[in-house]
This record gives sequence, structure tokens and C-alpha cells, in this order.
Amino acid sequence: TSLGLGGCLADDMGLGKTVTVIALHLKRARPEPTLVVCPASLLGNWQREIHRFAPGVPVRRFHGPARTLDGLDGGFVLTTYGTLRSAAGDLAAQPWGMVVADEAQHVKNPASATAKALRTIPTPARVALTGTPVENNLSELWALLDWTTPGLLGPLKSFRARHARAVEQGEDQEATERLARLVRPFLLRRRKSDPGIAPELPPKTVTDHPVPLTREQAALYEAVVRESMRAIAAAGGMARRGLVLKLLTSLKQICDHPALYLKEDPQNPPAGHAARTGGRLAARSGKLALLDELLDTVLAEENSALVFTQYVGMARLITAHLAARAVPAGLLHGGTPVPERERLVDRFQSGATPVLVLSLKAAGTGLNLTRAGHVVHIDRWWNPAVEEQATDRAYRIGQTQPVQVHRLITEGTVEDRIAEMLDAKRALADAILGTGESALTELTDRELADLVALRREA
Repeated sequence: TSLGLGGCLADDMGLGKTVTVIALHLKRARPEPTLVVCPASLLGNWQREIHRFAPGVPVRRFHGPARTLDGLDGGFVLTTYGTLRSAAGDLAAQPWGMVVADEAQHVKNPASATAKALRTIPTPARVALTGTPVENNLSELWALLDWTTPGLLGPLKSFRARHARAVEQGEDQEATERLARLVRPFLLRRRKSDPGIAPELPPKTVTDHPVPLTREQAALYEAVVRESMRAIAAAGGMARRGLVLKLLTSLKQICDHPALYLKEDPQNPPAGHAARTGGRLAARSGKLALLDELLDTVLAEENSALVFTQYVGMARLITAHLAARAVPAGLLHGGTPVPERERLVDRFQSGATPVLVLSLKAAGTGLNLTRAGHVVHIDRWWNPAVEEQATDRAYRIGQTQPVQVHRLITEGTVEDRIAEMLDAKRALADAILGTGESALTELTDRELADLVALRREA
């Protein structure tokens, strides 16, 4: 970047692409801010990582109706690919020290509106981040490097004639080596399978992923809090405890997916929703959108993942969504007959089904799923021991690869507050929440209101 060139950081998931970019921003020490363009589901993660690794560096989200670029003072500006398309003019008018495209496979088609918008933003340094630099063909690699380092690979037509056809057909070893030499200084790639990488990795890494609520989720959440708190204030004794538990369950379900709370059939969504979202379940839930991002990378790395949820309804919804996306996935819950359970486990362990969706209670014991390099907790179980028991389906004797655990937490919600409590006071949380949610029924009305109120991002 000091030479005015850009590059692509293409490490596998979990090898530290985000922290590398934060370090690069600090080393460059430019007065202008760094612009990060990423999927909406990753905004919270970027913000949290910057606060953690570069405390004191300003971070602003340029997203949503109240977005503004006024009064920027260095630091980071985070935006989404959707906002980039609609506000390219505003972003192009702002001086940037560096522009970063995260999950850059989103702009692998140079003719797309997103890729064209990205090219309009002037900057002295461009960095693409992706764990999957070449998913289908070498034209995708050309698109990434032609954005980061324009002209390096020449025009697409001549690149395809000189390099791509010969390399893709696998007949010309010299062409492959020539292309590798050309891109090597601009494409940094480490894989978990590389010699020397695995011993440096911890055997288990736990990452909390902050996820935004969609507009539908936020509206439902606030309506349920308002109505429930009114009823709780008027009740007492066992009736009040029952209402508190019902409120907590409702909020957790809304945080997972509106369709779960509304008891919709994922195979047959209401007409209004299907029309409004194009029938796409992921458009209605921040968690499902992030799960798509995670699984796309896991599958591109030819890895496998376990996806846990405490709700069988959510497990079915996820499985239906993955089937619609042609992602091979199995579903294992408490009602799954023993022979079928064995078949599902065998298919997962053999690699025939790379994703296995499990209800948390059904998967708590007796399963050995060491093929999984990734474990995703869609919702947090508020008894940490139960959650760890589920994770240990993958992280156990016989596991030869590092395991990455992803916990999805909706920002500003009761999930966020409980997660803070679990982290800050682990011993206390074990004592209080060892019995699950029933301990929370003893909170006063004011304490409960504070726990469940939706907090908006500043």
C-alpha cells in the first residue's frame, strides 16, 4: 500500500483477516478515515473488533436512514454493499486513506452494480478480504485484483486468452506457474491445512458475532416488550413468573427469526412476506443472513459445520432455508428415530452432508461429530454448561483440527445483556443461571424492563 498498490488478503476463516486490516490502518497512520464495505450482518463484528484491538480509534456506521459523513475525524467508517450502491456519490466525494472490501466475493462480477459502485470511490490503497478468492473461475480473481491493483492482469479479454483458459483446462503447467508468480505479491493466502499453521492455532476458538435486528424484528421486539411489561406489572406470584418466562421465550424467538415467533410454516410463508422479501427467509433475520455468510465460507473451504439451536422450529426453518439454497444439510432433533440419527451422523462424518442442524437438547450427549471444524450457536443457552456440552460434540477426543465456535448475539437486545453478564461474572452467572431462565423471574419490574428494553446503536 505504501507504493500505491493494493492487494487481496485471502486467509482461511479464523486466521485473522480483520485484525490484520486494523493493524494496517494503524501502521499507515493516515489522517483520512478507512472505509470498510461489508455485508450488513458483519457491521457489528467490525465495530467490536476495532474497539477491542484499536481502542480509542473512532468508528462510525454509515448505514440506515440517519447516516452521515459529516465531521469525520480519521478512524473507520463501516458501510454495507447495499448502502454503497445507493450512496456511491456521497462516498466518492469523501477523501479516504484506504478502502477495504470484506467478503469481497460479493463483487466478483465486475459488471454488477455493486462492483461498479466500488470502482467509483477514489483512494490511494485498496484491500480485498475473502477466504474464497476463486470460487468458480479465474475471472473472479481478475475482478478482485483489477479493483485492488488496476492494470496488473490487463484487460479481462486478454487475461482470459493468455492465462485463464490454459490454467483452467489444466493442460499448461507453465501458464499456471506464470500466473502464480504474477499474483503472488498481491494475494496473501494462508490455509489452515498449510504446514506450520495448525500448531499455531488454539484447539478451540470462541467468537461472539454481534448481529443487527432487521426492521421487522425490531418492531416485533418492541411491541412484545410493551404489551408484556404492562401485563407483568398487573400480575403477581406464579402468574407473574409465567408471564416473565413467556416474555423471555418470545424475545429469544424474535431474535432468531420472526417466522419462528409468528409460528409460520417456512415452506409456505404468508403472501405479504413472500412478496416483500422475494420469499427469502434471510432478509427477515440478521442471524440467518450471517449464517449464510459463515456457511458460504465454510463450504468453500471444504469444511463442515454443526448448527445448534434450542428451538426445533428454528432448526426446521434453517433446514428449509438451506434446502432452498441447495446447501446439503441434515436435521437432528429429539424426535429423530435412532436408526435415522445414526444415518445422519454417518453421512456427516463421511462428508456427504457438510452441514448438520441440531436442536440443542437432542444433541447434548452421545454424539461424536469430529468432522466439524465449525460449531454455530444460533441462540445462546443461558446455562453455559449446556452450551459447552453441545460444542463438545465436535471438540472432543479424535478431533484433529482446530474447532471454531461462532455464537450469534443480536445487538441491543436481552441476548446482548445476558451475554455481557455471562462474560463479566462467569462464576456468578453459573450460580444464578444454573437453573436457566427461572432465576430471571425474580427480577423486579424495573430490573426486568432494563434487561429486555431494546437499545439502539448510537
